[in-house]
Amino acid sequence: MDACFPLWAERGVGPGGLFRETLNLDHTPADTDTTRVRVQARQTYVFTEALRLGWRPDMARDRIELGLGVLTGLARRPDGLVGRTLRADGTGWADDTADLYDIAFTLLALAEAGAALGGTGAVRASANALLDSVDRQMRDRTNGGYAETLPPPPMRLQNPHMHLLEACLALHRADPDTPYLARAGEIISLFETRFTAGPGGLLGERFTTGWQEPTGRDAEIVEPGHQFEWVWLLHTYAAAAGLPVPDAATRLYTFGISSLDQDGRACQEVTRGATAEDGSRRTWPQTEALKAHLAMFESTRDDRFADAACQSFDVLMDEFLTPDGGWIDHYSAKGEVLVRDMPASTGYHVVLAFSELMRIMRA
Repeated sequence: MDACFPLWAERGVGPGGLFRETLNLDHTPADTDTTRVRVQARQTYVFTEALRLGWRPDMARDRIELGLGVLTGLARRPDGLVGRTLRADGTGWADDTADLYDIAFTLLALAEAGAALGGTGAVRASANALLDSVDRQMRDRTNGGYAETLPPPPMRLQNPHMHLLEACLALHRADPDTPYLARAGEIISLFETRFTAGPGGLLGERFTTGWQEPTGRDAEIVEPGHQFEWVWLLHTYAAAAGLPVPDAATRLYTFGISSLDQDGRACQEVTRGATAEDGSRRTWPQTEALKAHLAMFESTRDDRFADAACQSFDVLMDEFLTPDGGWIDHYSAKGEVLVRDMPASTGYHVVLAFSELMRIMRA
């Protein structure tokens, strides 16, 4: 309230009227020629949480409207989809490739913005039009899921589908009398039958055509941050659908905490045996660990999970988040700072995790 929202509201918008991709560590602009659509969507989401929390309502609404203007206008292709990157001066596309990851975050932003602004019909209509375009052009009616890009790539990815699930759950919260929850259930089915079909029932990242198990490194390497992210999503889906939390949530959580270091830090990549492959540490896996601990605590009220949440919170506050509203986004395995700037995209992870923390503390 005092640092993060003011910093990104004041410094995080470029002269072209788009959210900046990044700031330098001293908060000066690190302007780039392009900005990703996912950044426009994630920052729109950030200011919906600012508005919900009561931070400077006029400014928060202004930033939400700025993001919505991009996501419903400049970022839309003639076929109704959104692409990857825009020219930072606001003059058009840098790369209009349809990308499911960016589409998922656009849908999340539309869902959250519509709800925060009072359920505007125009925002809901824009989300529905985008989903209709996805169904027509990207749905894989043979193997399940959706093409990650157009044209469809040879490798299949769980990550865009994970965020499409998140978007569907947000759309369901905003408008329960629609089939968003059923669409979310289809992605849950893919998770159960494809994404976790490898050894140990862990979440894989990359798959071959038809969602078949990969070989080589893709078969062996998993990401702790995504194991944790799915724990939170499985709990969120179960609550929305009125179903028990799947056993997979405990399995992924147990593996995820086995990969943490003694201080509770999450690294980037590990083997299926929980041995660090990329021991460097970014902000987002720490936020996902926090969300997973919170989800486990909320469903059990077991103080062990509260203690784990406190540990992840301390890691974030002591090492990754700065008092002036920014973050040190990447450390080496030895704790050396690897970055010279602050990616705006990290704000989504931080704000969502802290919003969940506040929600559960109030319960």
